[in-house]
Amino acid sequence: MMTVTEPAQIKDQQPAAVQTPGRGASVQVNNVSKWFGDVVAVSQVNFGVGPGVTALLGPNGSGKTTMLKMMAGLTGPSTGTITINDTVVRMHSDIYKSIGMVPEQEAVYPFLTGYEFVRLNAVMQNCAELEPSIIRAIDLVEMRDAANRRVGEYSKGMRQRIKMAAALVHDPQVIFMDEPLSGLDPRQRVRTIELIRELGNQGKVVIVSSHLLHEVQRFAEQVLVIVNGHLAASGSFRAIREKIDEHARQTLISCTSPRRMGASLLELDLAISVRIDPTRDHAIVVESNDVRELYKSIPRVAQKLDVRVFEVRSLDDSLASVFSYVTEAVR
Repeated sequence: MMTVTEPAQIKDQQPAAVQTPGRGASVQVNNVSKWFGDVVAVSQVNFGVGPGVTALLGPNGSGKTTMLKMMAGLTGPSTGTITINDTVVRMHSDIYKSIGMVPEQEAVYPFLTGYEFVRLNAVMQNCAELEPSIIRAIDLVEMRDAANRRVGEYSKGMRQRIKMAAALVHDPQVIFMDEPLSGLDPRQRVRTIELIRELGNQGKVVIVSSHLLHEVQRFAEQVLVIVNGHLAASGSFRAIREKIDEHARQTLISCTSPRRMGASLLELDLAISVRIDPTRDHAIVVESNDVRELYKSIPRVAQKLDVRVFEVRSLDDSLASVFSYVTEAVR
């Protein structure tokens, strides 16, 4: 396990969430650790998050879900404190009225209809205008047509959306979403990303966990990178992306004449090295310091050589590689 004492800050950027104009809600995590027996899930994490959308980015098992549960007050930290608007979250029931939580797990009652499930949450949150609040939340996630069907009959994407409606029914100021795009079809992914942005623009604190780098780029400007339970880096997505792009990266190119393609890329100084991929026919692995220029040049080179390209794919844009890039300063 990595040992980290301080997060690696991306220079010239705010260390945590964007502080956009709004109603002033804030989440503060102060020296928080959480362990289960001998297993340390979160270790000495510190950050502050203000209004807007912040991504909690990390591979599966990195501690993201544990961190979200602690911020939502569903479990307490082993050490340290978490506050929302200067109030300690755990065991303070009044603060829960300000929180909406969309869990990753299937926290639904299959025998209830979608409408009944959202209504249950509205009643528990003591919504003053019960019926309008329910309809508004269901409409936000475009589930009105399926609201009278039982949740047990829903697809995974529909269950995700009805969980969002239940979390938003009381108009919370602080919203936690754990992998909310999982299971959604392409159209609903687009709509959900738009909804996340809208919530941030309203001045709400929105913290969304994800293990997909390209997904984060679409809804969050500010990123908290969690690695092995540690806060490894924080800053804007652009700054973290630029740090990743500073490193030589490997790209697989499958084509009809891989040796000629590789030789041409070396001649053009677009590749540091080229090797034949032993696991595939007609494929090379190209290491480059300028992946963007490499990707733009491949079609031109292929046309000049009269080579047919079947596939161009990054081999090290996985989260494991990404996190090794952004955390190298703290290893």
